[in-house]
Amino acid sequence: MTSSSASTRDALAGSVFLITGAAKRLGAAIARGVHAEGAHVAIHFHRSATEAERLCEELNSTRGSSALAIQGDLLDMARLPEIIASTVGAFGRLDALINNASSFYPTPFGSISLPHWDDLIGTNLKAPLFLAQAAAPHLRQSRGLIVNMIDIHAQRPLPAHPVYSTAKAGLAMLTRSLARELGPEVRVNGVAPGPILWPEGGMDEQLKEEIIEKTQLKRSGSPDDIVRAVLFFAKDAPYVTGQILAVDGGRSVGW
Repeated sequence: MTSSSASTRDALAGSVFLITGAAKRLGAAIARGVHAEGAHVAIHFHRSATEAERLCEELNSTRGSSALAIQGDLLDMARLPEIIASTVGAFGRLDALINNASSFYPTPFGSISLPHWDDLIGTNLKAPLFLAQAAAPHLRQSRGLIVNMIDIHAQRPLPAHPVYSTAKAGLAMLTRSLARELGPEVRVNGVAPGPILWPEGGMDEQLKEEIIEKTQLKRSGSPDDIVRAVLFFAKDAPYVTGQILAVDGGRSVGW
């Protein structure tokens, strides 16, 4: 990774990023953002093969052989080391792991099932841990970076989402724990988005307005705000580890 003085385009040239859940939405935005700075990108996906291949074609059209799509179910623990190995096999190194993939849906108390628990804990907490463990030798060699995509609701629970909120709270602690376990070679930080992208299934307009009203900036953010946070950790924060940056328009100030 580069020093704090390197903040120009191509600052990440030659580095390799693995981004989970990168076929669309925030993951795709992060992939485009780090690629624009010169990084090679491994685009992990589960079911979104068409979107992942399309993104690969887009990135490779601007810089040949710079993007690779890797399929994998993050609930399949045996597959996780293979995802790391495929990335290193294709590009020869690994500089950053961005744990972005996430399951998100309500689990009202009283109706929570074991499959709900296994899915939400698995994608949001278990997979980031075991991906980090598989990636650690390569990240130590490159003096690399892990960025975990957390959530402001790791701090205060989202109503009707007790399992998701618990998983993200665990990921926040995992971020700090890994910073201790992997230092001094590897930095580990987190980004906690607020209202950036609304759920794919849609959301009531009145509820959106209520959420935005609770921010200090009285507006929603954009994927670019998350990309800038990831780039900050990757390019401009060589002395920052174990930290979680809320990108939430100030919502977590007053809640």
